Amino acid sequence: MDTHGKPPQDAVTVRHLRLGIGSVGLALPVVLVVGHIVATRRLTLLDSLSGYYHSEMRDVFVGAMCAVGVFLISYRYRWPDDLLGTVAGVLAVAVALFPTTTAAPVATVSGSDRTAGVVHQVAAAGLFVLLAVFCLVLFTRPDRAGVPPRRGALAFYRSCGGLILLAVVLALASTRLPPDVRHTLKPVLWCETVAVFVFGAAWVAKSDALLRAAEPADRLDVTGPDARSTAPA
Repeated sequence: MDTHGKPPQDAVTVRHLRLGIGSVGLALPVVLVVGHIVATRRLTLLDSLSGYYHSEMRDVFVGAMCAVGVFLISYRYRWPDDLLGTVAGVLAVAVALFPTTTAAPVATVSGSDRTAGVVHQVAAAGLFVLLAVFCLVLFTRPDRAGVPPRRGALAFYRSCGGLILLAVVLALASTRLPPDVRHTLKPVLWCETVAVFVFGAAWVAKSDALLRAAEPADRLDVTGPDARSTAPA
């Protein structure tokens, strides 16, 4: 800790990375949906967030996923966070660079496009699973000083991880629905939106927890019954 009572630089850096990842997750579904409506001047929704790659919002989708990928690859905290962050970052970039297939008839889709679509689906599923692991396993561990998260924080992170996994399962299950039902209800879009938004919320919350945990003791509220664990990391 420096003499001016500021958190160490590494804590600030990790906090900014977590905040960056989370902020993109929170904003992406809203920006894609609203941006597409504004651009087309029609109140329409696409079948999935990935489907916005084939719309006027392509650059936003690709840019956001690449940004998440770079943030995750750059993320350094401790093992295995570093390893899983790197793998998740590579998957995020793959989601951006290998677009999902369009809703065009199968006969009109080239073999390379179908291959890219398969890579996209595998990478997206793997990315969501790893983001759930962050919430369920890594965020719920004691910080590097050995201080565990508050009970409320544990419940929040576990709820976020559970919702991400539930969204993945429901999205996969929805592929069994008739095409007209899927097009009307758009279950994949809603499942992806929930998963991305929840993952963003978890990372934003964890970024704030890390910075507060790194603050000097005389700057923390030590008067309450939960004073020791007011700042989980």
